[in-house]
Amino acid sequence: MKDALTFVDTNILVYGHDRSAGQKHERAARILLDLWETGLGIPSTRVLQEFFVTVTTKIPRPLDLDQAEEVINDLLLWNVVVNDTRAIRSAIDLQRRYRYTFWDSLIIQAAISGGAGVLLSEDLQSGQVIDSLKIVNPFE
Repeated sequence: MKDALTFVDTNILVYGHDRSAGQKHERAARILLDLWETGLGIPSTRVLQEFFVTVTTKIPRPLDLDQAEEVINDLLLWNVVVNDTRAIRSAIDLQRRYRYTFWDSLIIQAAISGGAGVLLSEDLQSGQVIDSLKIVNPFE
């Protein structure tokens, strides 16, 4: 992961900002700091949208809107993958081939489109390789 572009799924970003998540918070925060230092982090528009909603409404101690906006503004400095019409069509194809949900397929497609070598997520099949993208659960 040290030298590969790394796509960050929503759950990694959420754990990185949810202090009530215990060890997952500590691990995710270290990962995010490493990605900041190396400049290798990639999110997508969908990830940023889901992150904002989750950290402002669904975690035990939600961030206020100003705090969440500040985090989003920082993340917008990364290379953000936009989910366009091509990405939607490709995600449908991934869903057919790999039997992931559409939403998970859209995450995988965004990672591929962004040129990531690694996709960090706890929700997908860790160790699976799709095209040149390796899915890794950093909490295993």
